[in-house]
Amino acid sequence: MNRQPEKSIKLALQGGGSHGAFAWGVLDRLLEDERLHIAAVSGTSAGAMNAVALADGIARGGPSEARKCLEKFWRATSAAAQYSPVRRSLFDIFMGNWSLDTSPSYIFMDHLSRVLSPYDLNPVNFNPLRDVVARCIDFDSVNDQRGLKLFLTATNVRTGKPKIFRQPEIRLDSVMASACLPFLFKAVEIDGEAYWDGGYMGNPALFPLVDECDAGDIVLIQINPFYRPDIPRTARDIQNRLNEITFNTSLLKELRSLAFLWEIIQYENLERERFRDAHVHAIHDEKTMLGLGVSSKLNAEWAFLTHLRDCGRKAAEDWLSRHYGDIGTRNTLDLSWVFDESLRPAHLPEGAERGSAIKEAAQLRAAAQS
Repeated sequence: MNRQPEKSIKLALQGGGSHGAFAWGVLDRLLEDERLHIAAVSGTSAGAMNAVALADGIARGGPSEARKCLEKFWRATSAAAQYSPVRRSLFDIFMGNWSLDTSPSYIFMDHLSRVLSPYDLNPVNFNPLRDVVARCIDFDSVNDQRGLKLFLTATNVRTGKPKIFRQPEIRLDSVMASACLPFLFKAVEIDGEAYWDGGYMGNPALFPLVDECDAGDIVLIQINPFYRPDIPRTARDIQNRLNEITFNTSLLKELRSLAFLWEIIQYENLERERFRDAHVHAIHDEKTMLGLGVSSKLNAEWAFLTHLRDCGRKAAEDWLSRHYGDIGTRNTLDLSWVFDESLRPAHLPEGAERGSAIKEAAQLRAAAQS
């Protein structure tokens, strides 16, 4: 007899190329836990691909089928990249690096993409991932609204605004739009609009999980580190850090909004359900992700993908053991730091410092949770 889930969560899946295999591992472990019910998912880029595989499996056979669907997708992704010229060099293999930094084909492609666009280099718009998604995902199941709610984010090229694809209109082009890197592929056109990777405007978008779902806990599966202790000094390290900052910007703004909403609720004693209060959590592995360069996001070797999957499973296991009891009770992702550069809340009198406001809000939260 199947056990009824005790707690419901909403997932936010970041994009990051092959690093999305880390999220695969996290999802694999969460789906294994019969105490959890996944009610909704917001995904971007690789997170969008994980999201549709998850939704497809859930609709067709529940958590066990979702686990199979995720593995099928990542196996097919690795198989499609098997004969790609962009591979690790012998030096990187010998040194145990997962990056492509010394791969001649990667270096050539990287330099070429700085002077020629995909409209020049890839006029037929060849994208092997498109065929992988088309083969592995049943979009009729994805759009079955009896399963989990699904939101995929892309960036509108003309307006610069986020575009959220929702059921029942999620199709293959929706996924490819969410994962369209503008230096590699032509913009994906849907209904007369052009779209690039959603990471520029929502990595992933949190507002649909707050605005369009029942109140509840949001679990961010984080791939791109917020913080790096070392100052980048090489051109490649600078590029890597800029990539992380760019793809975290929109997420930080949304987290700041959620933290501010929490403060307002605490100070004004507002009804939480009415104002869509949400507890926020994050599953991440800083040690692993800090050791990976931007070029490894194009490494689809099966050994690398399964390494990231195993890291994701371990991170999820650690998070569940420490924080399962906190689901539905409190935040485990500290959001106070997003206010570091703010002077004071708008509703405080002149001269009141933001730091004291954060401290008081933290005290109120602690009192409410005790």
